[in-house]
Amino acid sequence: MAAVRISSRSGLPSLLLYLGIGIAIGQDGIFDVKFDNAELTQVIGYAALVVILAEGGLGTKWKEVKPALPAAAVLSTVGVGISVGVTASAAHYLVGLDWRQALIIGAVVSSTDAAAVFSVLRKVPLPSRITGVLEAESGFNDAPVVILVVAFSAVGPVEHWYVLVGEIALELAIGAAIGLAVGWLGAFGLRHVALPASGLYPIAVMAIAVSAYATGAIAHGSGFLAVYLAAMVLGNSKLPHWPATRGFADGLGWLAQIGMFVLLGLLVTPHDLIDDFWPAVVVGLVLTAVARPLSVFISLAPFRLPHREKALMSWAGLRGAVPIILATIPMVSGIEGSTRVFNIVFVLVIVYTLIQGPTLPWLARALKIGDDPSETADLGIESAPLERLRGHLLSVEVPGRSKMHGVEVGELRLPAGAAVTLVVRDGKSFVPAPSTVLRRGDELLVVATDPVRDATEARLRAVGEGGKLAGWLGTGAKAPVTPEPPHLAQLARKLGLGGEQPADKAEGRRAHH
Repeated sequence: MAAVRISSRSGLPSLLLYLGIGIAIGQDGIFDVKFDNAELTQVIGYAALVVILAEGGLGTKWKEVKPALPAAAVLSTVGVGISVGVTASAAHYLVGLDWRQALIIGAVVSSTDAAAVFSVLRKVPLPSRITGVLEAESGFNDAPVVILVVAFSAVGPVEHWYVLVGEIALELAIGAAIGLAVGWLGAFGLRHVALPASGLYPIAVMAIAVSAYATGAIAHGSGFLAVYLAAMVLGNSKLPHWPATRGFADGLGWLAQIGMFVLLGLLVTPHDLIDDFWPAVVVGLVLTAVARPLSVFISLAPFRLPHREKALMSWAGLRGAVPIILATIPMVSGIEGSTRVFNIVFVLVIVYTLIQGPTLPWLARALKIGDDPSETADLGIESAPLERLRGHLLSVEVPGRSKMHGVEVGELRLPAGAAVTLVVRDGKSFVPAPSTVLRRGDELLVVATDPVRDATEARLRAVGEGGKLAGWLGTGAKAPVTPEPPHLAQLARKLGLGGEQPADKAEGRRAHH
C-alpha cells in the first residue's frame, strides 16, 4: 500500500516500484530467488493485461472517447507502423542488431502501456480530448502490436507486409465486433436481471469482460480489443451498484499490476543488463525523440489538432509492463538473441518511464495545456434496483464543480414518479423540503419508479451540467413533461388551447412574468 501511495503522489507509474521489489527478491537480490520461466511469465502477464484493460475500459467515459475514436484508431494502426519502422531501423543501424531482432524491438516498444497511461493521465489535469485519444490508443494498440510481435517471432521467414496488414485488419474487426456484442448483451442482462446480492454485480461485470477476451481469442480475433470495448460498453451502461463495481475493478487492476510487475522483476537478471544499457538508451532516444513524434504528427495530420497538443501526445506515449511482457514472446519461441532483446526492452522501459512520467505535468504547464476550470464535473450516480417495488434508489453525489450547487430541490423538476427523499450534508441526513438549496458535497437519495428511471437520471445530469435552466437553455436533457389526464387533454384541444407544453418553457414564462 505504501508503494501505491508513493506512485500516486510522485506521478510515476507503479511499474518502477513493483519492478524494484521483484528485482530485490530475485537473482542478484536480497533473497536470490532464481526464476527463469518466460512461458509462465507470458501467460500470467496476458491474464493481468486482460484485467488491466477491463479496468481501463470500465473507467473510460464514452462522451470523452467518442470524438477521439477516429484519431485513436489511426494512431494505434498507422502510428504503430511508423514507429516500428523508425525504431527498427535505429536498432539495426545504430545498435547492430539483425533485422529480425530489430523488428521485434520496434514492434514491442511501439505499444503504449494501458496501466501506465491510465494511472498517470488520470492524475494530470489534461483536456478530455487529449486524454480520450491517449486512453483509447493505449486500449487499441495492444492488438496490432501483439500480431506483429508474434509474426516476427515465428520460426521461418517473416510474412510479407501486406499479409500482416490484412491479418491485423481482420483480427481487429473480429475483436471489435465481439467486444461490442458481448458488452451490450452483458449490460442488457445486468439491467434486467436482479442478482440475489449486490456483491455479485462487480464479479459479474468482470466475468463478462473476461469472457469477451476468451470469445475473441477463440474466434481468431483480437481478444485484447474485445475485452477493452466490452468493458467500455459496460462502463457506460448505467449498471446497478456502479460505484461498488468500479471500486472492485480498480482494486483488481492494482492487484494485477502488482503481481505482473513483481514477476517481471523476478525474471530479469540485473548483472546481464549492464552490457545492454547504452544500446537501450540509444534505441529509446530514437523512439522517444523521433519515432513517437513522427507517428503522432503524421497520423493526426488529417485531424487538424494544435501542434502543442500533438507535442504533448508525443511525450505522453508511456511504456510500461506491456512491452516487457511482449518481449517474452521471442524468448518462448526460441528466437536467437531473444534474451538480449528482452534486456534492451527492460532497460528502455525503466529509463524512459522514469523520465517521461514525472515530467508530463511540467510539459503540460509549459505548453499551457490543462483542464478548463470552468468545466463542470459529471455527477456520480449509483443505482440500486428495488425489484419487488418496481423502482430504483439513486444515490447522487454533487461534485465541487457541479452547477447543481445553489439549485433548490423543487427546481430539479424531476418527472412524476421520482422524488428526492433524503439529503446527507456534513455527515448529517435530513428530509428536504422543495425549497431546500443543494450544496457542493451533498449526497442525495432519489427514489424513481422503473418507467422514469432513465429520465430521472438524465434530468439530474442535465441540471448538474447546466443548472436549473437546463433544457430551456439547450443544455442536456429537457425537463420531463408530466402528461395531463386524458379528459383534460381532450377538453384543451376542443377549446383550442393546444397540447402539452414543455415544463422548461412554462417555467421560463413564469419567471419572466
